[in-house]
Amino acid sequence: MSTDPDTILLETEEHMEKAVEHLQHELRGLRTGRASTALVDYVKVDYYGSMTELKSLAAISVPEPTQLLIKPFDAGSIGAIKQALEGAGLGFNPIVEAKQIRINVPALSRDRRLQLVTHAKKAGEAQKVIVRNARRDANKHADTLGKQPGTHYPEDEIDRLKEEIQSLLKKYETKIDDLIAHKTKEIEEV
Repeated sequence: MSTDPDTILLETEEHMEKAVEHLQHELRGLRTGRASTALVDYVKVDYYGSMTELKSLAAISVPEPTQLLIKPFDAGSIGAIKQALEGAGLGFNPIVEAKQIRINVPALSRDRRLQLVTHAKKAGEAQKVIVRNARRDANKHADTLGKQPGTHYPEDEIDRLKEEIQSLLKKYETKIDDLIAHKTKEIEEV
C-alpha cells in the first residue's frame, strides 16, 4: 500500500468491495424455491468439442416460477445441452420438446432449504473474514504512517484514518449481512 491516508482508504475499500462482489456471484448460483436462469447459465456444454457455457448457446427464460425454458440458437446442439444438464448434478430432468428444452424445477425439501441457508451463511462469514483482514492490513499501514521518515502525520490524523477504516468495515459487514438475509428469505420462500 502507498503511504498516504487517502490511498490506504481507497485500496481498503477496493478489497472490501471485491469481497462483496465475490459473495454476490456465489449466492447467485445458490438455488432458491423459484426457478432462475442463474441455475443453468454456467453449465458447460460440449459444443462441437469445445466446452461452452449454456448461456452462450441458448436463450434461457423463466415462463413460470417453477420452470425453465431453454431455446438453443443451434437446433443441432439440443442433444448436447440435454446431456450437459443431466450431467451437471442439479437434480433436474430436462424434457426435450421440438426445438427447446423444458425443465420443471422441483420444490426444495425442508432439509435442502436448511442446507442452502447454512451454505449462504458460511459464504457470508468467509467474506466477512476477508473484509476484517482488509481492515487489519489498513490499520497496520496507518500505524506505519506515523513512523515513516519524511512526511509526518500527526497522531490525531492517524486516529481519524483508523476511525474511517472502522466505518468502512461496518458498511461492508452490513452489506454482507443484507445479502445473506435477502438470500435466506429467497431460499425459505415456498
